[in-house]
Amino acid sequence: MILTGRPDGPALGPPEGLVPYLDTVARMIAAASEQVGDAVSIDPLQLLGERAAISGFTRRGPISCGGGTRLLQGYDDWVGVSLTRGDDWELVPAWLEVDLDVDGWDALAPIVADRTASELVLRAGWLGLPVARLAERGPSSGRSAVRSGRLARDPSPVPIGGLVVADLTALWAGPMVGDVLACAGANVVKVESSSRPDGARRGPAAFFDLMNGRKRSVALDLGSSDGRATLRRVVDAADVVLTSSRARAVEQLGLDPELSVRSGRTRVWLSISGYGSGGRDAERVAFGDDAAVAGGLVSWDDDGPMFCADAIADPATGMVASAAVLGALADGGRWLIDVSMADVAWDLAGPTVPARDLDAARPTARRAVGRGPALGADTDAVLAELGVA
Repeated sequence: MILTGRPDGPALGPPEGLVPYLDTVARMIAAASEQVGDAVSIDPLQLLGERAAISGFTRRGPISCGGGTRLLQGYDDWVGVSLTRGDDWELVPAWLEVDLDVDGWDALAPIVADRTASELVLRAGWLGLPVARLAERGPSSGRSAVRSGRLARDPSPVPIGGLVVADLTALWAGPMVGDVLACAGANVVKVESSSRPDGARRGPAAFFDLMNGRKRSVALDLGSSDGRATLRRVVDAADVVLTSSRARAVEQLGLDPELSVRSGRTRVWLSISGYGSGGRDAERVAFGDDAAVAGGLVSWDDDGPMFCADAIADPATGMVASAAVLGALADGGRWLIDVSMADVAWDLAGPTVPARDLDAARPTARRAVGRGPALGADTDAVLAELGVA
């Protein structure tokens, strides 16, 4: 609540189904992890606010807590626009079809107000900009938040102790899954590009430590054929693979999730993306705040929608995906699991709970178990251990 609402107004309640839903997910994580390894107990509401606690974020209404995403009024509907990467602003003139530099949000808003939401989303998709129409997901999208396919049956649970997890994810949702699996007893290896490492390394070190302190680091030159070949050998040696890239990017690395699960060592392959790995939206870019907008996971007052908490689709997806992977290991067999951040957000959306009878507490963060590994600190040791050096 303290992260939701206008900066000069009261804290707002969450959507009514959010807390019960995430409590259920936490119980699923605890039960499945205990079945395959060490029991993992999480406080889901604490996890939602950890980054804000570390970064000192607070509520900013239609501006995301981190400041890089805005809710803007289009001609016919609201849109969430994320401009957080260095070159995003350079694409804005092409996105809006204007022959002028758009040098800030104040200049952007009136131009967006003259465009329809569907036009804004379509053109953003062509350019790789994270833009979402408010509540565009839901039953009409024909998707569920988690799609899983069991490609081979084995009735026995898979003990997680000693399993190798290749964590190819970045930022928040995917790394959270890797951390939960490490808590349960897995050997989690964080695999990054040596030239384009996890962007979370540029943020607060304390948050990076929370997500990655239990992992070892492998860095590879993924721009070279040798680096991609080594990546494929690492993946072939892993029992669980975690990715948070769009399907095309995974394919460009020479990876084939279905082949790895059907004929390789991999027991579970998890793909996290903004809108799922299949369908017309599979190549759209998304981050936690705009994915939440797509799912309608916002809070409302009389003046309009506001962001609910901090990039909430990221940690919520991390929890849901953790439960899915642990559940697959508990059920046995071999699995492909596809998780859509926007559809997780839809599952959590709903009417805003009145806040008059609720107390807003400041977010807190857990204490990290250790420092996150330096980039590539364990490359030689891990590759030798896996027999892929």
